[in-house]
Amino acid sequence: MTDTQQQTGEALRVAAAAIPFMLSLGLLGIAAQSGLALPFAIGWPIIQVAGYAVTIRKAKGDIRHPLVTTQIVLHWLVLALLTAVILGEA
Repeated sequence: MTDTQQQTGEALRVAAAAIPFMLSLGLLGIAAQSGLALPFAIGWPIIQVAGYAVTIRKAKGDIRHPLVTTQIVLHWLVLALLTAVILGEA
């Protein structure tokens, strides 16, 4: 794998990790205004930060490590479940 391919893969992983985090901050803003799911909206970004910190430390800073990939997939799973709950209530 060339350096360019490695950098592209790392950039995609960072973007894949950032999207659920940014959406969790958006949910926090909505929850703060409406009061709906406020404990979840407060806890989810905290869990993400703690999870990524521990995972990257265990992976010794390697973003391509399977632990980091699993952490990213878990947060996408939470996002999918949250979407299903919201659409189920509508």
